[in-house]
Amino acid sequence: MTQPRLTSAEATALTRRVTLLSVATAAILVAIKLGAWIASGSTAMLASMADSGLDLIASMATAFAVRYAAAPPDAEHRFGHGKAEAFASLLQAGLVFASAALIAREAIGDFLDPHPLRREGLAVAVMVVSTVLTAVLIAAQTRVLRRTASVAVSGDRAHYATDLASNAVALVGIGASALLGLNGLDAVAALVIAALLLWGAIGVFREAANQLMDRELPEEDRAEIVRLVTADGRLANVHQLRTRASGPYIHMQMHVDLDPELTLEAAHQAIVAAEKRILEAFPAADILIHADPRG
Repeated sequence: MTQPRLTSAEATALTRRVTLLSVATAAILVAIKLGAWIASGSTAMLASMADSGLDLIASMATAFAVRYAAAPPDAEHRFGHGKAEAFASLLQAGLVFASAALIAREAIGDFLDPHPLRREGLAVAVMVVSTVLTAVLIAAQTRVLRRTASVAVSGDRAHYATDLASNAVALVGIGASALLGLNGLDAVAALVIAALLLWGAIGVFREAANQLMDRELPEEDRAEIVRLVTADGRLANVHQLRTRASGPYIHMQMHVDLDPELTLEAAHQAIVAAEKRILEAFPAADILIHADPRG
């Protein structure tokens, strides 16, 4: 069953909670991976720790952006502050690009000059714990995204989805190095993690850019808007429909045809009723409908 859409206030409350959970999870992961890296000397663990460190920075930026994006419109920002979420996602993408480059450089050096690992059991245990914590966080973020359209949370989840894969790769690399004595496998795992980070950063950048460039809402949402407007037979021929997302808000404007014999009061009532129908489906919408005389 499809869950009802949330108001902007409800969506903001959900995104705030999940971003704080993201910050807490990242802090725990950095702490335990730092200890495991110092104990084991694993390059794959170093790569995973660096990834989590950047995730911590990105998650804090996301938490701030979500809070700022929810601020109401003011004299300088008539359309609100929603795009702060997209800027936070761009920051996330940049940090991940940098992380991938640094990890790749370290991994290549370690592959050319491999060294044996220490305390592999501790490193494996830490990666198992990290994988579980990351999976729990992704599940919470997925639940929030089913009810909101937060690009910042979407970018954060993309990071942690990549982390989940990188944790598995690091686990395989460390375990194989320990069991088979092939120290180069640890460096190979770090290179794979760098590639995963790069791929994830590209996806986050694309989604943030779509919002900053005012990409239209999906076709199914646009079709639903038209259906809701024309549910009243007095309104027809929806045209010049323009939509865009801005953080927790959706902005839409359109022209509709009305019977030219309607009084101004009746036309106004029909437009207001159409806006109410749209708000029931899109509670965070900012709507502008221009009435044209039919024919």
